[in-house]
Amino acid sequence: MNKGQSPEPLDFFIWTVEDVGMWLETINLGSYRQIFKENGVNGEYLEGMSMFTTEQILRFIRRCHMKWGDFITLCKELRRIKVACLKGEQKVRRPWWAPACLSAVFLKVAKSNRQSRVVSLKLEP
Repeated sequence: MNKGQSPEPLDFFIWTVEDVGMWLETINLGSYRQIFKENGVNGEYLEGMSMFTTEQILRFIRRCHMKWGDFITLCKELRRIKVACLKGEQKVRRPWWAPACLSAVFLKVAKSNRQSRVVSLKLEP
């Protein structure tokens, strides 16, 4: 991802800690940016939150000093991104770190990867 540019929602599972911080700013939860960074919350962690037990959710909320309303906002925004991925509403783009000569290969793999990653989302209520 380029500096100062919002992270691509489709690729949220590969977001870095910095990408997550910028996304938090866009959903008006920027006050948690530093604490998320200190706790190493990246895209892979966010993706796994849908599988958290109640105990893990409470531990996360305590560790990040989150208000319940803010946690609900975070979950709603994650859900919105996942639903957009399921519907195919997100464009697949070559990430900043992938060489331009591999664009066609990356897009093919990314589409396949998206399909495999969002299959589990269909099981969520």
